[in-house]
Amino acid sequence: MKGMAALLAGWLAGCAWVAGPACAQAPDVAPDAADTGRQPIIVTAPGGGVDMDDALTLTAADIGRNGSPDFLGALTRNFAGVTLQDAQNNPWQPNLVYRGFVASPLQGQAQGIAVYLDGARFNQPFGDTVQFDLLPEAAIRGVSLLDKSAVYGLNALGGALVIDSKTGLSDPGLDASLSRGRFGTTEASVAGGAAWGDWSAFGAVQYTRDDGWRDHSPSTLYNGYADIGFDTAKGGLHLKFVGADTDLTGNGVSPVELLAADRRAVFTWPDNSRSRYGRISLHPWVALSDTSRIEATLYAQKLTLRTVNGDAADIEGCAAAEGFVCLETVGDDDGEEAQAVLTDAAGNAIADTLGGDGYGVLNRGRTATRAMGALAQIIDRRATGAGENVFALGFSYDSSRTRFGTSTELGALTDDRSVDGLGSVIVQADGAIAPVGLIAHTDYWGLFVQDRLPITPRLSAEVALRYNHARIVMLDQIGTALNGRHRFQRINPGIELDYALSDGLTLRAGYAQSNRVPTPAELSCADENAPCSLTNFFVADPPLKQVVAKSWEAGAKGHAQSGGFAIDWLLSAWRTDNRNDIQYVASEIRGRAYFRNIGSTRRQGVEATLRASRGGWRAGLSYTFTDATYRAPLSLSSPANPAADADGLIAVRRGDRLPGIPRHSATLTLDYAGRGWSAGGDVIARSGQYLVGDEGNDNAKLGGYAVVNLRASVDLVRGISLFGTLGNALGRRYATFGTFSEVDEIALSEAPDASNPRAYGPGAPRRWQVGLKARF
Repeated sequence: MKGMAALLAGWLAGCAWVAGPACAQAPDVAPDAADTGRQPIIVTAPGGGVDMDDALTLTAADIGRNGSPDFLGALTRNFAGVTLQDAQNNPWQPNLVYRGFVASPLQGQAQGIAVYLDGARFNQPFGDTVQFDLLPEAAIRGVSLLDKSAVYGLNALGGALVIDSKTGLSDPGLDASLSRGRFGTTEASVAGGAAWGDWSAFGAVQYTRDDGWRDHSPSTLYNGYADIGFDTAKGGLHLKFVGADTDLTGNGVSPVELLAADRRAVFTWPDNSRSRYGRISLHPWVALSDTSRIEATLYAQKLTLRTVNGDAADIEGCAAAEGFVCLETVGDDDGEEAQAVLTDAAGNAIADTLGGDGYGVLNRGRTATRAMGALAQIIDRRATGAGENVFALGFSYDSSRTRFGTSTELGALTDDRSVDGLGSVIVQADGAIAPVGLIAHTDYWGLFVQDRLPITPRLSAEVALRYNHARIVMLDQIGTALNGRHRFQRINPGIELDYALSDGLTLRAGYAQSNRVPTPAELSCADENAPCSLTNFFVADPPLKQVVAKSWEAGAKGHAQSGGFAIDWLLSAWRTDNRNDIQYVASEIRGRAYFRNIGSTRRQGVEATLRASRGGWRAGLSYTFTDATYRAPLSLSSPANPAADADGLIAVRRGDRLPGIPRHSATLTLDYAGRGWSAGGDVIARSGQYLVGDEGNDNAKLGGYAVVNLRASVDLVRGISLFGTLGNALGRRYATFGTFSEVDEIALSEAPDASNPRAYGPGAPRRWQVGLKARF
């Protein structure tokens, strides 16, 4: 809390110095903004917003509807196509699944969604991961989920998530919230902006502390944001800063029998990640004429991520070398288990100090990434005989340098399944477990053009073309095994036709290609004979192919008035075929895995969204059907799967469903705002899904769920309200993620006879939050 107080004091002092009374007495709209024509033009994504007409969008009001800012919660409340999975079981480290594609902070996930923050690429370059804990939620002005388009660059296989932040010109005034909730949750945020003359300023700070509803799972987050802008009718310039200091604990899945005995229990721990992040960006624009302008985003950022993971390991006393400890290896040609003596950094065999069993490991990692880049584009809007033509021509460049290092310390499993280090760092001569030192350089270039061309007053075509070039260089800092140089390039086309059948109904159909290249993390963990753990990726360097997605989409949107209700709806049907898809595949060595190309996969489905409002009523209903399947037979390693053969392999047939993706998703939200009070809630329902590791669909699915959340607010005095939320109001026991875990060699005091390999990421139980919110 001392750190939060310092942040708050600093922000308020800065606000008083820059804007004086304007911070506390800012008008509801920027003064004279409409009269002068001033607009804070900031790049949000490549293409100049041409494809925003059929986007799924959220406003700052949607994000703050529960009282305190909640970016991820707003996505799931409003869009059935978005599912959050508790793979890590930390609310700020979910797998965000949209149309069967993933944006996740976890390195083991194949990232398939491009994320932009104010025009800068937010996928972290080392693994294309998306760390949601770094986002300043109190400063988010709007969010858009965009369907596939060639212009969005790498990782946009499933589309793009575009986030734009607030400015003093767009959001004057002061917002603050303070809340307390079950499981030691404390949240506080202050955000405010002001505009005077051609200048504006906005700042936000946010503090979150959560003890976690599961054992040993505390998290603390500090987030900050600042914007200073200069805007005229002919040009403008904004300087933005984003900072975060987070300490997250997510202890992952637990065996089902352990959860049945104690739902708060964790399997092995600790599993902690600490991030320090800073990004500065410059956003200039200038009008070249009455119809065209040039706009840009230039950024530089630094992220330092430290992780520690305590885990079980296939380590026991050696049978042939008594007095030492050995690692169980994949086995010999007869399928029998083999052992390799563990050695330390000096090459000496490690002594058995625990009587042959009870060993675990502490995997430690440090990732330090510096990245910089630019996105610049010329936007031209001009009237033609059939309507307005919008043309965008631009380029992007993203460069990064990452220094990565890991070590694995032999540890002892305690009675509560934590891991205490024993001092010996494991260094195996064959590289099965060994320290890693790696420097990875990435350079991503993109050239793109997009045009929305009116053909007739009712028919228009959106045409896009983008060239992507990626260069990845890896330099081993310990030996030479990780050295590698890779280049990928591709030209992706796209076209969409839009036809206005009437003033309230528009039809569309389109085709687009996109690609993603293997990340340094994937390229360095692609050998089944030298698998790696989630915190120790880098062992070998065979090549992986880039993933190419070809997508078709058709749909309609409309607006109507009925019974006094204003109704907006959006309907989409899509199909995306991935070639050379990449998957993280389990190894026969416990806790190890590797990446490989798995051939073709398909994701297709239907998405429908309906929103209605009348007076104080506001309602939303959305439904998504997602059919995600393998399109070619293959054999995968999944040794903990009960259906695996003697070699730990499972057979995947053409048409088997991709695991971890619910087929049916639905969301209902309803709110009413009266005079001085409001109340509402939502229902989030998801059908069952196959467990990760059950790609052959041989086992029972993880069950579906429906969760009810409630909220209410009442004004105490003008500008100050009391709010409360009740999550999982019915106390439903459910799980959002499932996989397999070996439990035979881990003592579970809560469930001593446990043998079921199924392991779930349980959803949070009933939890409440109460707080105060101020708006001036």
